[in-house]
Amino acid sequence: MQMALSMIRVILVHHRFSKNSSWRACFASVIGHSVIRSTFAGESSLCPKSPGFLVSFISHKSSQIPCFQYFSVATEPHRILWKGSSHAILLDKLETALKDHRMDEAWDAFNDFKGLYGFPKYSLVSRLIIELSYSSDSHWLRKAYDLVLLILNERPDLLHHDFLTRLALSLVRAQMPIPASTILRLIMEKGKFLSMDLWRTIFIHLVKTDVGTCIASNILAEICEHFLHRKVVTNVNSSKCSSLIKPDTMIFNLVLDACVRFRSMLKAHQVIELMPQIGAVADAHSIVIIAQIHEMNGQRDELKKYKHHVDGVSVRLLNHYRLFYNSLLSLHFKFNDIDAAAGLVLDLYRHPRTSQRMDRQKPCLVPIGSGNLKMGLRMQVEPELLHKNFVCGVDSQPELINFMDGRLVLSNKALAKLIISFKKDGKVGELSVLLLNIQTELGLSQEVDLRSKVINACIQLGWLETAHDILDDMELSGNPVSSFTYFSLLRAYCKGKMLKEGKALVRQMRKAGLLTDLPDEEVIPTCLSEESGIYPFDIKLASLIEKSGLAESLARELREEEEATLSLVYKVDSSIYFFCKVKMMEDALKTYRRMQERNIRPTVQTFYNLINGYSSLDMYREITILWGDIRRRLDSGDLKVNRDLQELLLRNFIRGGYFERLMEVINYMIQHDMYIDKWKSKIEFLKFHKDLYRNLKASKAKTEAQKKRLQHVRAFRKWADID
Repeated sequence: MQMALSMIRVILVHHRFSKNSSWRACFASVIGHSVIRSTFAGESSLCPKSPGFLVSFISHKSSQIPCFQYFSVATEPHRILWKGSSHAILLDKLETALKDHRMDEAWDAFNDFKGLYGFPKYSLVSRLIIELSYSSDSHWLRKAYDLVLLILNERPDLLHHDFLTRLALSLVRAQMPIPASTILRLIMEKGKFLSMDLWRTIFIHLVKTDVGTCIASNILAEICEHFLHRKVVTNVNSSKCSSLIKPDTMIFNLVLDACVRFRSMLKAHQVIELMPQIGAVADAHSIVIIAQIHEMNGQRDELKKYKHHVDGVSVRLLNHYRLFYNSLLSLHFKFNDIDAAAGLVLDLYRHPRTSQRMDRQKPCLVPIGSGNLKMGLRMQVEPELLHKNFVCGVDSQPELINFMDGRLVLSNKALAKLIISFKKDGKVGELSVLLLNIQTELGLSQEVDLRSKVINACIQLGWLETAHDILDDMELSGNPVSSFTYFSLLRAYCKGKMLKEGKALVRQMRKAGLLTDLPDEEVIPTCLSEESGIYPFDIKLASLIEKSGLAESLARELREEEEATLSLVYKVDSSIYFFCKVKMMEDALKTYRRMQERNIRPTVQTFYNLINGYSSLDMYREITILWGDIRRRLDSGDLKVNRDLQELLLRNFIRGGYFERLMEVINYMIQHDMYIDKWKSKIEFLKFHKDLYRNLKASKAKTEAQKKRLQHVRAFRKWADID
């Protein structure tokens, strides 16, 4: 009180009146006490004329300073009528400001009250946070978030899931995923779980950004963990389990689709494994997205497990599953498995797409990981189920598979890959057989003959021998190509001055009855003539064929052809993945060492598989050795920087208690501006090392190693904001 009075005296001497809300609160608090009357009445220095100066001052300033509006001056010069204490005054101001939606005044009144009396009652705190949450301004949303953290530290009993939910929704809509995730986790910590509709809305907004997708996948994993924990603890039967809130297929699809868009493939793999654990059913959207994830991860064997079920879908879903077959065909090419690619292509053309399974509406089971694992995961899939409420969908367009005339057909890019692969492997005869089989299934007219299209594309690229071989195969099969294809090849021979080959083709054409008007000695000069009028076939038609997109695709694929060792990397990674899944880590490590001996660069997927394998056996020390190799390859540029891989290392080092390595990973991620889910790291630490070195001082450390470990633990505690 005395200090406050001293402050007021200084203000009055200089006749300066602060507009700051804290000073106003000070005036309001002090004026409510009767001691001020005697204090100022005896101060001749402040009131040189009379003790009534205060009354005159109050009367004069009451319209200018808000705090003086709460008392009035009576007719008697020394009598002041007090309308209430500062407690009531500030509460009234806060309520009025909230009612009138004046956020600046409400915030000032709250801070004034908080500074004098602490937090107001729950209803006002709730109304303030809800009012702040309604704002579209990130400035006010941030203040609401900071206020929640303040309440969490000082008065956690005031936190309620109702206004927390409103705030979380506002934060995700404003694309503030990090504070939103904190609020959502606070709600879950209080044992409250949102409705499925609310979760869908939140995830729809979360997955719009890269960081939001990372957070969404982590929160999804935490929701699944809560669900499984409650299911075990409550020991409910199957009928009651259905009443427990668990993520539905749409939420998984939203997160998986975002992982594909932001190429967070390792995170996506973790989400896929969550689905069978909680019994989520994969619908048609899920299957297509999972196919893309397996393609990006190079997991061909995993993707092949879905093919039998997808092959049996009805015609109405044929266009939807283009992406599935596109991913599978792409993997066949990446594995350099041309026979499997040809088999898949022929399957696409052969399928009449009638019902192949009588039980199409029933869920099927697809094994995850090794099919030989007795306790392995089994994914429930319903290929015919297509939820209409999936708002994101898959935006990418397939490059290898098109949909035309009610069937799936190859694009020029896919056909070019087939031609190059068959030619490189010396299997032109197999290519001819495939083209014949496709032609039989399509029943196309000669004008758009796929065989002629391939032959003319080869001619365009100068692959005359390959073109002639295919032409011969067609003749031997009793299905010769059109006449202009022969003339195109002959003209190419003539222009290339390959007269020997040209004469052999002339005899072949004569035998086929294609040269009835010209004698042999005039055929080649005619082909070399620039006078198109005497050229013995339609020049315009030949020109169209030569300029077809297939020839351009062939040229493009030749320029972009990947290194020969790439297919070997996919095969090695596939082997390591299998060994890690069945916990055969010695074999996995041998394969990895063999990879190094052959100078094959490990990929992010290689290390991800190895870390997961060691983690499943709690072999954390081995992961620290892998981290050394990873670090060296990252520094040399031999390995791409990947946040998902760093996060996996971080989680395992927390669990294993390797805090020096843990801080190395954290510092590396900070240096490369990677988002780190600090909350998740904090929870992991508290789960495994809650009281580690809590009361141990550095001076009491028994060894130098313990002293260093204590330093790293403290460094992590400080980084993670753990008391």
